[in-house]
Amino acid sequence: MSPDSKIRDGSLSARMFGLAGRFRDIDPQLTRVIVPWINRHPRYLAGFLRLVHTHAQSKRIRARMLADGLKVPPFFVLSVTSRCNLRCAGCYAAAVGTVAAKPARPGLDLSAWYRVVDEAIQLGVMAFLIAGGEPFLLPGIVNLFSDHPDRLFLVFTNGTALTQADYDTLKACTNTVIVVSLEGDRDLTDLRRGRGVYEKALGTLDRLRTDGILTGIAVTIGSANIGYWTDPHHIDELIAHSGPLAMFIEQIPTAGCDAGATLTDEQRRLFRQTVVQYRDRMTGGAFIIHSPGDEETLGGCVSAGRGFAHINPSGDVTACPVSALATHNVKSASLREALASPLFTLIRDNLHLLETEGHPCGLSAHALELEEMAEGLGAYRSGMSEAVSVEQQLISLS
Repeated sequence: MSPDSKIRDGSLSARMFGLAGRFRDIDPQLTRVIVPWINRHPRYLAGFLRLVHTHAQSKRIRARMLADGLKVPPFFVLSVTSRCNLRCAGCYAAAVGTVAAKPARPGLDLSAWYRVVDEAIQLGVMAFLIAGGEPFLLPGIVNLFSDHPDRLFLVFTNGTALTQADYDTLKACTNTVIVVSLEGDRDLTDLRRGRGVYEKALGTLDRLRTDGILTGIAVTIGSANIGYWTDPHHIDELIAHSGPLAMFIEQIPTAGCDAGATLTDEQRRLFRQTVVQYRDRMTGGAFIIHSPGDEETLGGCVSAGRGFAHINPSGDVTACPVSALATHNVKSASLREALASPLFTLIRDNLHLLETEGHPCGLSAHALELEEMAEGLGAYRSGMSEAVSVEQQLISLS
């Protein structure tokens, strides 16, 4: 080995060691998963060093904002389009009107999403969870990621809509995680998502992995697939096809969801036990997120600006993607004004609204109570006329 090679290798090792230390400060489990992955994909090293620097910088900005009385979350969920090419059974986004064939109001265009992200960065937001609809149906969305290399983007996709141009741009990014939704094996996935979706989604995961793009999976856990996912072997098996992130989100009851589709208390307890045991035995594998199980350890949901907030396709700022209640829209208000809304303050001041209490979603479990409490705040249901009060909406729903 030449002296120059030794210097380069030594420098790389030092930077990896520094990165591992910074990740341990953020989350020790994340270190066990991400650092080995970056070691196999060294082009990500510089990008992740930039991200951990931004993490610290953003944290300081949020602290200054809080000192001035503004609670800014580290994450924002952006539902960037109401378009979707699938019709999944029990889809909560369709149930609250985020996904719609004929939206009640025009959606934000790409330039508007740029403005949202830029303003959020100024307030100290570190990361963006990109959802929809199907986000890759918004033309040019990948440019939003590549143009903000110092922010993390977790992109949730059904895995059927990526183009060659998307892959080309993503290969040059080191700040994205592409999370592909699956339900389990072929039968389970196609049962909920449609015939042939499993093959397309798995093909997308294989292509992303071949291109060296950081990936993960997202699974909606319900009565139909709980038996599959309580076997840790199946977690290992699917991780082998994807990447180091696995998100398990319990099915939320919706109007389009069969009464028996959600987990029973015993099934919820069993799956939580599976997740905890998998984490305990894990030496590599995947960084697992379980909702609402992980939220319960934090004292309930962290929406309404506690840990994240949500913007829907038409620009309404809501506490979370499952809540359709809003008081501000980014077309007519700043993000700062929206985060300071009396609605968010009301939710944070009444933390019982965020407690799951055996339900997969705190705000969903307390939806009617929240609407009644918010009657005097000028709140409206997203997608409906802003002139229609919550009280009038409750009458129309009764």
